[in-house]
Amino acid sequence: MNKLFLLVLACALWVGAWAQDSTNNASLYQKKDKKSQKKDRINRMMRMEEEGELVFNKHNIFGIRLATDGYGISFEKGKYKTNTRTLIYSFELNEKKSQKEHKLAAASYNGIDINSFIVGKLNNFYQFKLAIGQQHLLGGKGNKNGVAVTALYTGGLSLGILKPYLFNVPDSLGNIQKMTYSDLFQQGLEQDISGSAGFTSGWGQVKFKPGINAKIAMRFDYGRFNQTISAIEAGLTGEFYFSKIPQVYLVNQKQFFFNGYVAILFGGRK
Repeated sequence: MNKLFLLVLACALWVGAWAQDSTNNASLYQKKDKKSQKKDRINRMMRMEEEGELVFNKHNIFGIRLATDGYGISFEKGKYKTNTRTLIYSFELNEKKSQKEHKLAAASYNGIDINSFIVGKLNNFYQFKLAIGQQHLLGGKGNKNGVAVTALYTGGLSLGILKPYLFNVPDSLGNIQKMTYSDLFQQGLEQDISGSAGFTSGWGQVKFKPGINAKIAMRFDYGRFNQTISAIEAGLTGEFYFSKIPQVYLVNQKQFFFNGYVAILFGGRK
């Protein structure tokens, strides 16, 4: 009976040791496989770096835009579908200026204009845009020091934000009143303007104007490394709003806005 017990115990110990050894071997093989996959991925990235090939899963890009009718900032997310085609989602916040705007100084000091204001301005016009589109690779970098050229187009929704542009006007007691240009004109107080009320004034009277937008552009990525994006983009945009946008007093109010722009872009690929 004792011999049988010892035999069973020995078998159990041997099976446990064999199972532990198998587990250790499986874990070791798994670690080696992960290291091999990582090494292959690094080698693949290095070959892409040398060849200038842009093959990634996604990108995030920030931009600073200067347009013929204003300026703004942007953010773009991209999801790569093929080696040459990327689905992109873009977000923009811009301020649009009227070409009829004319700035005057209410006062000056040592030749420097202070308390300036824009004659006849009715509203600051901001726009928030959401759009979806595609980017197509026209020419790869060729090598890591080359330039990748892409064409892109987007379309989406716009939300126009009209903030009244207010003027500071002193009354007979020297107190400052904040008034719109329409009120100033009706009361004949244009000559009494002492300056603009500033960016912080008028937010309680904001109006929203919905619309749609479209864009076509060319992008030139000159970044040295494929994982990083350093690019210049030039393109044309159009926005249509469902109601007219009053910007300057007695100037024709528009619903359609068309402009050209240049943007500096920076970001990364993964």
